[in-house]
Amino acid sequence: MNVKAGFVLLCLGMTLWAAPGWANISAGEKEGPAAAGANTASELEGRGEGFHPEGQEGAKDEGKKEEAKEDECPATFGPIITDTAIPIEKGKFAIQPTGGLSFTTNNFSPWRRISAGGDFQSLGMSLKFTYGLINNLEVYTVIPYIHNWAGNVDAPGPNGERFASFGGLGDISLTFKYRLVEETQAAPTVSAIFTPTFPTGHFRFLNPGRLGTDAIGGGTYGFTTGFNLSKYLKPFIFYSNVYYTLQTDNTTDEVDEEGNPIQRRNHPRDFITANFAMEYPITKKWVALLELTSTWDAGRLIGSKANAQPTALVSFLPGIEYMATDKFSLALGVNFDLAGKNTTGNITPLLSMVYAF
Repeated sequence: MNVKAGFVLLCLGMTLWAAPGWANISAGEKEGPAAAGANTASELEGRGEGFHPEGQEGAKDEGKKEEAKEDECPATFGPIITDTAIPIEKGKFAIQPTGGLSFTTNNFSPWRRISAGGDFQSLGMSLKFTYGLINNLEVYTVIPYIHNWAGNVDAPGPNGERFASFGGLGDISLTFKYRLVEETQAAPTVSAIFTPTFPTGHFRFLNPGRLGTDAIGGGTYGFTTGFNLSKYLKPFIFYSNVYYTLQTDNTTDEVDEEGNPIQRRNHPRDFITANFAMEYPITKKWVALLELTSTWDAGRLIGSKANAQPTALVSFLPGIEYMATDKFSLALGVNFDLAGKNTTGNITPLLSMVYAF
């Protein structure tokens, strides 16, 4: 508990130290696409505006200029899941739709793969709106839509239902991201993030006949703080995220075995997010991508003792990016859940696009 408390206090302290006017900073934004609103490749706000080697500006010799440009970090889309570290340029705006169709292949109980108990699919579609509020600070919101399907379930509903579906708005988040350290030849870019998440998704008055498909929200307020890092080590671009998320209590309305309505007070667990990604620019237009993402149970820092099962999940994503123009880019990948604890395992093709203004 002391380690977790120290981690959270460190995150908050670094954020306050770096941005006196902003006690909170956000988590999870893709800087590469958002930056694509500049007029030239060297002006792109993503990785293209990362480390500028010495001699690029003011070099008298053309050969030195060309050598410096070759050492400059190229502009890319950025990872699909792992967040980037460089905020979008002040006054710039970007929109990013992302869609993924998950196919549940198994459950993890707790780490062993067991049957999923039916055929389950989930379509997730989100819109991210990003704006450069001031220098080194961006703000963005993610608005998700979720649609779930269940079929051929082993445990039918109260009236024998074996097929069901449900869709609606998920939990909306608002993120602030502030750059603490600008990349140099030795140091990576470091940004602090803060993200509140709001329980806008459906989570109460669940209908047993819908076989769990109508649970599309967490039902809690989440508060995430942590750090994003990125570094260009030619020819690779590396990214990492470390976050801690606290969740508030919530109440759900359920039905007992006799059909009587009951209320349940839930005390969800906190969790730690640890992500790592690597890009390899194949050409100026095409970029290869690998990501390793994970979430880990962290017990509970404050509040009542958790009464939810501990969960964990480790996933791997290979992908490809295409930088179509200075304003438009896209990425395609497939996320595989490798190992987990008390959760589902899925295979999820993902497509994400960005248009910058």
